[in-house]
Amino acid sequence: MEDKSRFSVSVVIPAYNEELYIQKTVLWLEKELKNICNDFEIIIVNDASTDNTADIIRNLQKTRPYVRLMTHEKNVGLGGSLRLGFASARKEVVFYSDADLPFDFFELKRALRIMDIKDADMILGFRLDRTDEGVVRIVYSLAYNILLRIFFGISVKDINFSFKLVKKNILDQMKLQSDGSFIDAEMIIKAHRMGVFFCQMGIDYLKRKYGQSTLSSPKVILKIFRELCKQYPSLVSFTVK
Repeated sequence: MEDKSRFSVSVVIPAYNEELYIQKTVLWLEKELKNICNDFEIIIVNDASTDNTADIIRNLQKTRPYVRLMTHEKNVGLGGSLRLGFASARKEVVFYSDADLPFDFFELKRALRIMDIKDADMILGFRLDRTDEGVVRIVYSLAYNILLRIFFGISVKDINFSFKLVKKNILDQMKLQSDGSFIDAEMIIKAHRMGVFFCQMGIDYLKRKYGQSTLSSPKVILKIFRELCKQYPSLVSFTVK
């Protein structure tokens, strides 16, 4: 008997100029999802890419009805892309990952199993070994995690890692607002304020081969802190009505 998850799954992948990764990412996801569950969809949010990302997805859609493409005409950032993907999700649980294969998608099966066994509302992945990221990103991430712990009282090992599995009904109640990379923190802060039961699990991180992450760029960091300051009053008073 096949050991498949009882959950239906929406996978949301934000993508900006990921032509070198996106097809391989979708094919690996497809392979794993077919083994993991009976009902799934893969939502790619193309954030105004200037390369062939959208064309590659359209070609995959010809033979894959579960692949869905959402497109922004103007680049809006990680948060805006995720909010569009989350709002479009149709399944019971939503999984979010980056487009550059940051881990083996086999880990999704383990996350779904933990969600079922523990009756958890949310599963958060954290990187077991972060040395491939470089000293600057490690220091930045450590400082960011400490800052959010001080301001919001959250204790999470790896806030910005793109391995998050959450039940759709919980996600909808969060009413996410972030346009940039602060969205990861916003999700966790609101989950904490809602009393959401979540579990953390260690993941083997696989560094990017092509291109370069912009998460530690000064522009991105500045936007994160702007959104933190802007949302602070609403976050500390956030409740679900």
